[in-house]
Amino acid sequence: MIFENIDSGAFSSAYESLKQIVRSADISYNFGGEKLSDAEFDTLKDLLVALYDIDPEKARDEYSEVGGRLEVGFAKVRHAVPMLSLDNAFDDADVADFVQRGRKFFERDKGLELAFTAEPKIDGLSASLRYENGVFVRGATRGDGTEGEDITENLKTIADIPKRLSGSGWPDVLEVRGEVYMTHADFAALKKRSAEEGGQDYVNPRNTAAGSLRQKDPSVTAKRNLKFFAYAWGQVSAPIADTQYDAVQRLGEWGFIINPLMVRTTSVEELLGHYRSIEQQRATLGYDIDGVVYKLDRLDLQQRWGFVARAPRWAIAHKFPAEQATTILHKIDIQVGRTGTLTPVARLQPVTVGGVVVENATLHNEDYIAGRDSFGATIRDGYDIREGDTVIVQRAGDVIPQIVAVVPDKRPAGSQPFEFPHVCPECNSDAVREVNPKTGKLDARRRCTGELICPAQAVENLKHFVSRNALDIDGLGDKQIAAFHAEGRIKEPADIFRLAENDAKGLKKLKDQEGWGETSAKKLFAAIDARREPDLDRFIFALGIRHVGESTAALFAKTFSNFEAFREMAFRAGKGDEEAYDTLLGIDGVGDTVVQSVTGFFANERNEKAIDALLAEVKPKDYVVNISADSVVAGKTVVFTGSLERMSRTEAKAMAERLGAKVSGSVSAKTDLVVAGPGAGSKLKQAESLGVEVISEDEWFERVAQA
Repeated sequence: MIFENIDSGAFSSAYESLKQIVRSADISYNFGGEKLSDAEFDTLKDLLVALYDIDPEKARDEYSEVGGRLEVGFAKVRHAVPMLSLDNAFDDADVADFVQRGRKFFERDKGLELAFTAEPKIDGLSASLRYENGVFVRGATRGDGTEGEDITENLKTIADIPKRLSGSGWPDVLEVRGEVYMTHADFAALKKRSAEEGGQDYVNPRNTAAGSLRQKDPSVTAKRNLKFFAYAWGQVSAPIADTQYDAVQRLGEWGFIINPLMVRTTSVEELLGHYRSIEQQRATLGYDIDGVVYKLDRLDLQQRWGFVARAPRWAIAHKFPAEQATTILHKIDIQVGRTGTLTPVARLQPVTVGGVVVENATLHNEDYIAGRDSFGATIRDGYDIREGDTVIVQRAGDVIPQIVAVVPDKRPAGSQPFEFPHVCPECNSDAVREVNPKTGKLDARRRCTGELICPAQAVENLKHFVSRNALDIDGLGDKQIAAFHAEGRIKEPADIFRLAENDAKGLKKLKDQEGWGETSAKKLFAAIDARREPDLDRFIFALGIRHVGESTAALFAKTFSNFEAFREMAFRAGKGDEEAYDTLLGIDGVGDTVVQSVTGFFANERNEKAIDALLAEVKPKDYVVNISADSVVAGKTVVFTGSLERMSRTEAKAMAERLGAKVSGSVSAKTDLVVAGPGAGSKLKQAESLGVEVISEDEWFERVAQA
């Protein structure tokens, strides 16, 4: 045995040292700090096994304390109803715009007064609780919104979460959603205990709550005294109310803690007034909040307003103003992104902003550094940003660090304006600012012209491909991608899926590499295999086509249903097929810039070869739209034209998509149906010339009512 010849004093010292290392490693793992590699952690695990042979009781205690990585990971739970994120509002104008969008959407509903709820946005960890016949049966984290982790046993330790529902009237199946958080008092007590024991200095209540929920030993979670606010629901077997406000009140009747600061209002002024009231109470609430959430109150109207990408249209989070701090900018570095953009990054004297230590901040582009915005107007009172400057930093939306001002009185004597490079720092190719052919205006960004030879672009494209909102391959992060590319293991996306096969053939095994081990290598190969059938919208987004973000990728997926249909249409459009080009341009929400980018991407022979290689390894799933049963317009391409009198154009689009139709902005031979209102012009004539069926708005409602 490894400790066989160690005396008791030395054993005690070794034990305490190992205990501290393991505890620190586990805390870092849970809270996003500096991590040990899996191989290093595996070594510590072996030592604990050896320790178990000498003192079983101590070892059991040790396993109980460190929790996190000593056992198999949490089981995955697929959410029956996705847990969506929220769009953000950062000022009063954004809130007014949100309400105005709602009023415009429902403008055809004469006399309708829209009500909204407003409640604090808790800064914690989202969780979903499933109840069957009133009994708590499973709980899960939000995860990526589609799939989370099963943390049922840990959630059972939270006193605010009832094991059995109170009252009556709850549906047979009820998924309650809310936020797990830690109070300021409990966080302070934990920090004090940890300091007295020589343990980790916890960062903030939110991270601590998140780490506490992911402990493998529920008894550790129980000691953290976590809390839970209920504010929403997922799958239900029967409606629980007609409005957001009343539904949350029902949750309170069934035994959940709901936030007492939730109100229902009918005007922008009332929403903003409540926002300011909550902001004034922020410091005295006893728990962290980072804004106020507004939701359309009537649930039937929520369904009509619908969703965009991964967020509802009917809700928005109004964030509190960012906290600011003053620090020194030591250096400006230039990073090259996946599209060749040269992005300046400020390297700062570390400073705490909003509870987080900030060391880097984006500087956007050379105009921003020079003190100009994208329209050439003066910003920061005209002061440029220089190395050595004292600057004021804030976290936009309490997330992204940015420099908002320079302190001119503290500028070092002899400082020089920053000279933005005109060559790529990675490959020495020319870096240019493109001219927009329509406006004649210079692009704010400078790009490397060495696409085929620039290693930075290749690496950044690979990082994007595996990123969270793309293929989301667990264990394959920026650091691993950069290392594998430098070693020649991964040059293009297809190589990721050939990694295990090539590793088996090679002499230098991944498990033998520094920072790896047999267990961690197997986990990585398994995580890669788990992504061989990605969702179509994620796959399109992962390709990194310029100007194609998550929302646009979802539009393409919804329109074409499978990747080959999308690829073929883009390829034909790139070869000059006007009908194919018009089909792409006819997708509501897709413009010329996007279409040109897509056609250019698929016209690139190098990209085509890379895609062929990739499709030999993966099979993107067909995009399936959840539609109303027996919809008579499912799969049909519909065009709305003219003035609609019973609904707004936006609501018409949302209704059609909800029924499984594809909405196009132009008429072609592939159009199945045109809904024409008064004043219909060229689109109506085009439909008539092509023999496309044309119906009125009233006839549309009659037809869809058949579903």
